[in-house]
Amino acid sequence: MKLHEHISANGVVSLDQGSENGSSFPAFRTSPLREKVLGEVHARPFRPLGSPRTVLHYAFVTSAEAAAEDHAWLSEFSVSRGGHGPAPGARHHRLSFGGGTLSWEQHAEFTTYTWDGAARSEALFGSAPASHPFGAAFRAPGDLLVAVRLEVRGTGDIPDWRDRFDAGSLTVSDVEDGTALVATDFRQDGDGLTRFLVLNRSLSDVRLGAVVQRLLELETYRTLAMLGLFEATDLQPDIRRFEIELAELTGQMKDTSGLGANQELLRRLSEMAAVLEAGATASAYRFGATRAYDGIVKARLATLKEKAAPGDLSMASFLTRRLAPAMRTCQAVEDRQAMLSRKLARATTLLRTRVDVELEDQNRRLLQSMNRRAQLQLRLQQTVEGLSVAAVSYYVVGLISYLAKAAKQSGLPVPDANLTTGLAVPVVVLLIWWVVRRIRKKHGDH
Repeated sequence: MKLHEHISANGVVSLDQGSENGSSFPAFRTSPLREKVLGEVHARPFRPLGSPRTVLHYAFVTSAEAAAEDHAWLSEFSVSRGGHGPAPGARHHRLSFGGGTLSWEQHAEFTTYTWDGAARSEALFGSAPASHPFGAAFRAPGDLLVAVRLEVRGTGDIPDWRDRFDAGSLTVSDVEDGTALVATDFRQDGDGLTRFLVLNRSLSDVRLGAVVQRLLELETYRTLAMLGLFEATDLQPDIRRFEIELAELTGQMKDTSGLGANQELLRRLSEMAAVLEAGATASAYRFGATRAYDGIVKARLATLKEKAAPGDLSMASFLTRRLAPAMRTCQAVEDRQAMLSRKLARATTLLRTRVDVELEDQNRRLLQSMNRRAQLQLRLQQTVEGLSVAAVSYYVVGLISYLAKAAKQSGLPVPDANLTTGLAVPVVVLLIWWVVRRIRKKHGDH
């Protein structure tokens, strides 16, 4: 048996077994998603890290257009450094830079760049390493949202590390069952970076890399989760205005009568519902993303297995005190939107029912009026039919008179023409009346 090594464009190494004489397993048709699904599990492997080490992490808000441009720029940048760019459609990439590793990840609404390199053990949070990639040549793909500087040290390297943080918001936690200590104050320093310090006691390089990556994700996702709070804050005045206006409109419904007034109320309710639904639809993504990011933050804290150092505050306690109220505010605003939407729907349905009833009553009156007009028209038609019998009879009798005179002059044995005409009058009138009645009866049956 041989092990065949495959290296993907993202630097992921996979091993599959084969034999010199070929595989003994059958070949099946493979799903086009199989390779992507299997590769996703290994898409973000932990970077083994030693100490001392400096990690710089940036997250930028990116649109779809900016993400495509950033992908193209990273390809050019990687080639200029003697490497290869990310594969088309790839969302993860790594390349060597400045004696360290630059990692690129593209997400739904943000893009992260993370670089780790050797640190100066004598200068904790001092001047930035000169070899980092975030200089003049770096092209930011969007607005900066997260900026982190994380330092990895041994336990005996920095005896006065607490002086580098704000004592008012300092959190100190033992993680991974006490094999490492993490300190941060979640504040920006003079360079706009949030500082993290990891003091490694007995972690291996792989486990240390896992802890560092989870800390970076913790800071990234807790920042993204807070975006929902500002969306909720912006929506609250509009929701309050809608609630007051809805109360006023429902109060007017009790005293309003008449089709025109009810239709005006219905129009205002429909406009309010349209504006509310537009706002709810626009904020649905942000609130959904906020819940997802909050879940990731909680998962990362649980994975770190942190415990507060004696006399200090843990990261979980600090973030719960800050993040939990923001999440409850987002949930409350979303619930108010849903409740207001249901109330608007009920009020609109009730008012539409009133309008429909009034329209039906109006239609009933209109049909009654049409029925009366139809009856008058029928009577007029019957009168006209009586006159038409006389008129048709007159013309038929005239024709008989002409025929009788012509026959008399031609020598036929015909009685006197006047007598014939007079005798024909009642017969013709009765015949015409009978024919008209038959026609009217036939149409009435249909």
